[in-house]
Amino acid sequence: MNKIDLENYGLNQHLKQEASLYSDLFVARVTEQHRELYKVITENGELLAEVSGKFVFKTEDNTSFPVVGDWVMIDRTEEGSGNAVIHQVLSRTSLFERKAAGTGNGVQIVAANFDLVFICMSLNNDFNLRRLERYLSIAWSSQARPVIVLTKADLCDDLPSRLGEISAVRVGTDVVVCSSEGNRGYDEIAAYLSVGKTSVFLGSSGVGKSTIINHLMGAEVLETKGLRNDDRGRHTTTHRQLLLLPGGGVVIDTPGMRELHLEKANLSKSFEDIEALAKQCRFGDCRHSGEPGCAVRAAIESKNLSEKRFENYRKLQKEMDYEGLNSRQLEAEKIKKMFGSKGEMKQIMRQAKNKNKR
Repeated sequence: MNKIDLENYGLNQHLKQEASLYSDLFVARVTEQHRELYKVITENGELLAEVSGKFVFKTEDNTSFPVVGDWVMIDRTEEGSGNAVIHQVLSRTSLFERKAAGTGNGVQIVAANFDLVFICMSLNNDFNLRRLERYLSIAWSSQARPVIVLTKADLCDDLPSRLGEISAVRVGTDVVVCSSEGNRGYDEIAAYLSVGKTSVFLGSSGVGKSTIINHLMGAEVLETKGLRNDDRGRHTTTHRQLLLLPGGGVVIDTPGMRELHLEKANLSKSFEDIEALAKQCRFGDCRHSGEPGCAVRAAIESKNLSEKRFENYRKLQKEMDYEGLNSRQLEAEKIKKMFGSKGEMKQIMRQAKNKNKR
């Protein structure tokens, strides 16, 4: 049987080096997740796998469990008695996380180890700038590069107007306009893909993620459905899955998200225009609510900044517990959310520096 080259799935030298620390185990990548059961790809093909009892015992919370896109160490590469056993999750280079839906405070990891985030939004009733700002905030925080994909352009009566609205929130992010009519924009998306690189597709239900992926795959591998009577798409993808593209590269398809509550987000990047204005305010602790010399309010009054964009920025700040903080407090809170404390941040930076020296 021909061996599968896992480098096509993104296995690189750094991962190989980390995997070599587990001499009695084999490296694999998670391609599907179904509750507590996983499908993984190994050099000898796909296997069903589950985490070991020891792994469950040692794991402090659900964010450490494998997700689609993770590289893991397993006990076998061929089918045997029972499922393969996952003993270790290798270091993640990027991840997309959100607060779990509902009233709890849990965190859900959606996907891991990707290089690009395609944020899909249709140009019909799904078009929502405030939701796009939310997606961009999370995408920039994931450590991957976001690309905005506007789907169903054939259903849009005034594309230039929509693109004008997008220009106010895109913050330097590329925008691709797509339509299944004439396969518009699909070649532009394919140009971002390459061997060994992983992309994740995110967006609401029915915006056309599966249609795009089917085109990239050259086959109807994902189920798609038409629009409902209210011009919104039907939910099709029911679980996250990773697919190897015939033209090179890997894509991760995700179910449409009805709720997208922030856990980590890079507001400094997605709202860099507002934060740049805030630095021009007369007072360092300006709350932008009527203080003299407020550059943010001045921009809103002169129509250089949308009031709705600023309101969404404040809303997301509040969701992230950033509201009302001055610049120094804001920086401290961001460090706390990312690293736990400034001391832990310094320790991580020292470890990374020593690792680079080696």
